[in-house]
Amino acid sequence: MDSPHGAAVAAENLGLKGPRGWAFRGVTFSAAPGSLIAIEGPSGSGRTCLLLALTGRMRPTEGRAETGGLRLPRRAAAVRRIAALGPVPTVSELDPAFTVAEHLRERALLQHRYDGSLRALLRPRRGRVATARARIDAALDAVGLDPATLPKAERTSVRDLERLEALRLALALALIGRPGLIAVDDADLKLSDAERAEAWRLLRSLAAGGTTVLAVCSQAPEDAITVRTDTTGAAHPSHTTDAAEPADPTDDEGTADAFAETGHS
Repeated sequence: MDSPHGAAVAAENLGLKGPRGWAFRGVTFSAAPGSLIAIEGPSGSGRTCLLLALTGRMRPTEGRAETGGLRLPRRAAAVRRIAALGPVPTVSELDPAFTVAEHLRERALLQHRYDGSLRALLRPRRGRVATARARIDAALDAVGLDPATLPKAERTSVRDLERLEALRLALALALIGRPGLIAVDDADLKLSDAERAEAWRLLRSLAAGGTTVLAVCSQAPEDAITVRTDTTGAAHPSHTTDAAEPADPTDDEGTADAFAETGHS
């Protein structure tokens, strides 16, 4: 049973095949609502494909999976409504030309327009603005981003943000929709040791708040439920789960091929 906020995630022998072979295969794990789940492996080992499959954005080839109690791929559209994407290259990215304020206003407007009830849509403008501002403030507070500390406050362009600041903004945008799960690609890419530790503290705090976090990384923290996409053989002890027979791990072509084969939205 899911918590009011988080979404449980489970997979059994899950696999996805593209024209060049398996992007990932044999993934089996389960995680309770509010878990921190790390998809660990080298670039090109099917990590992003697995992340997108578990959030209803790619169709697996074999096996079973559920997110928030919703069976995949049959309930993929419903899963997409509860599973928000943070930064995922080529799928969900910040616009470098937009300011922080523009991103926040756009996301709040889209959230209100597509997810609000008819009663909410008919509320007076002042009430709608207040509701949107409250959601934005709550999201910014949850990720520890204070626009006033940025070089040009809310008028700071994304291209002028540090990587951790951009990560916080992307997560805040995802949180505006109050999802049960947030997915993050390349959570530790191009970060110093100190920055990597701070990124995991941030993701861990979101999970502690009840939102399930699914993060692709090259090295998972010890306290995460870890799913590997580049190994075969027996399951590791503790939280670790293995995924067998990956596609060609030498580059990201396996991921691109799987996109072409299965489609995504």
